Amino acid sequence: MAGHEHSHDDHAHDHQNPQDHGNGNTGHGSHAHGHGGHGGHGGHSHGVAADADRRWLVSALTLILVFMAGEVVVGFAAQSLALISDAAHMLTDAASIVLALVAMRLSARPARGGYTYGLKRAEILSAQANGVTLLILSAWLGYEAITRLISPPEVTGSLVLVTALIGIVVNLAATWCMSKANRSSLNVEGAFQHVLTDLYAFIATAVAGAVVLTTGFARADAVASLIVVALMLKAGIGLVRDSGRIFLEAAPAGIDPDAVADRLVTEPLVEEIHDLHIWEITSNQPALSAHILVTPGGDCHAVRRELQRRLAKEYGITHSTLQVDHVGEDEAGALLQIAGPGNSAAEHCADAHGPVHRAGPHEH
Repeated sequence: MAGHEHSHDDHAHDHQNPQDHGNGNTGHGSHAHGHGGHGGHGGHSHGVAADADRRWLVSALTLILVFMAGEVVVGFAAQSLALISDAAHMLTDAASIVLALVAMRLSARPARGGYTYGLKRAEILSAQANGVTLLILSAWLGYEAITRLISPPEVTGSLVLVTALIGIVVNLAATWCMSKANRSSLNVEGAFQHVLTDLYAFIATAVAGAVVLTTGFARADAVASLIVVALMLKAGIGLVRDSGRIFLEAAPAGIDPDAVADRLVTEPLVEEIHDLHIWEITSNQPALSAHILVTPGGDCHAVRRELQRRLAKEYGITHSTLQVDHVGEDEAGALLQIAGPGNSAAEHCADAHGPVHRAGPHEH
């Protein structure tokens, strides 16, 4: 077979004019007589913002790593599980910052070859690995904390208190550094929240050190450890849940596909919406595709533009691919003809994906 060359200068897509993009019969997502439209490319960015300030993130990462190494040493010397669990939580903070830095670089790479979305889901792979690690660490630390509640070892309260106070200062500095970075990026904001959560954990550890130092109540260290474990569990479950939803192509949290379709089908000239899919390419990047049937003689391009405008304005979905056809346009009628009352949704699609939406009451 002859070689397949791509000239990206000649193969021009006018992404700055979504009004015109997809008006031909060979638009994105179109079938034989369909009119495909891929809207919104000119007005949204994918992935981590390109102008996010790496220097501030690296500064925060350096502070966290240096202090974490020292905290592990002091934690073992003082026999403080609270300090060791704090250090484990700081490791997740460092991983979050590294994840943000890596995602910045990966998101700058253009989509090409078989990776038509680029490497945007590398962020989700890392998030899932980070979440699983958090759950494993929290299980181990929880077991150790319960063991120490039953039989507490001797804890050096002064070392715990001093180290925790230093940790509070370091976390405040790291939080300040990260607040200077571009927090419009979901990764940067997530890493920022990790460091902020760790700040609360150090406050709990400082209180435990003070209790041990003043009262000799050694179990306070284990209690502080359980507080840190609870924070780690919350973060880990959230990461695994959110990354799992993206891998399973679930609709973004807070967006109900049935409600979206019911809203769009009320638009003038729209007769039916089916094969509606809403998913996330990566975190905070929702995408939608759907097959729209329009009243015979209606302006399908105007309908498409209005639907894409509503998706962007009302749901924040700026990456949408809509195949728009007129009712009965296909002579065979197998794909485009609307089924009558009581007929199966499969009559207009050999393999129906989800419910059919029409104006008025209907089942989902």
